[in-house]
Amino acid sequence: MNVLSLFDGISCGQIAFERAGIKVDNYFASEVDKNAIKVTQNNYHNTIQLGDVTKMEVSNLPGIDILIGGFPCQDLSIASFGRKGLQGERSKLFWEFVRILKSTKPKYFLLENVARMKKEDKEIITEIMGVEPIRINSELVSEQLRDRLYWTNIPKVTQPNNKGKKLQDILDCGYTDRVKSRCLAEIDSRPNSTPVKMFHRYYATGFTTLVFKDKKHYTDCKKHYDENFKGMKAVDIFTESKIYEGVRYMTQRELERCQTVPSGYTSTVNRNGAASLLGNGWTVDVIAHIFKGLKQ
Repeated sequence: MNVLSLFDGISCGQIAFERAGIKVDNYFASEVDKNAIKVTQNNYHNTIQLGDVTKMEVSNLPGIDILIGGFPCQDLSIASFGRKGLQGERSKLFWEFVRILKSTKPKYFLLENVARMKKEDKEIITEIMGVEPIRINSELVSEQLRDRLYWTNIPKVTQPNNKGKKLQDILDCGYTDRVKSRCLAEIDSRPNSTPVKMFHRYYATGFTTLVFKDKKHYTDCKKHYDENFKGMKAVDIFTESKIYEGVRYMTQRELERCQTVPSGYTSTVNRNGAASLLGNGWTVDVIAHIFKGLKQ
């Protein structure tokens, strides 16, 4: 099998093929992020890197059996202010996927992006891909909320069984009040610097995941925040308190577990670098579940 992966990132697709028990003969990857390429090559030395998708010619490649990719979601996601959809600077790379799909004419394809995009963008993608998307939330197979659409012609793709995984069970130590982590995102690579602002982002906005020393620690932080900072903006919070000492973000290993990548897979980069790369990646067990349709 010859695979062409666009926007390959850290090659989560390659892990998924392996986990699904599907042999890959040649894996061609298009990626520009140097750290992502570094992680990929450290784990899969035979990956053939092709560089920038906008400059890539595929006429000299062998026959491609499957084209896969998750193009950038920044202009589509509901989390992006003033999103410009498929005409945005990053999400317009969808059209490169279409160009290469038409050029390579693979037997199979898999395209992924966020579930909460504008209806008109979803309809355009669906019309061009010629298949209805399958909506799968990674919470079914992992400890992370990650709601995604998958356009594919791989046969017999169903919803994965719910494995009932809980965030608490994958923590190296500490306590969480959440059943699942929020969706990993690039923003996790830019942590707030002070414990009280970390808690503000967690408790008031929900835009991060924190771990506490124990349940009492969480209760104390919540009570203190409600009594002193509720309704305030992060920029207005200057007062620190020892109550918040000990709150932490998820470790690199915990982030890897949430995306169901092998432990130590991102060891060539630091924690914040890994958070960025994992946030832009795929939940491997979801992709492996989809790939099993190839065997059938």
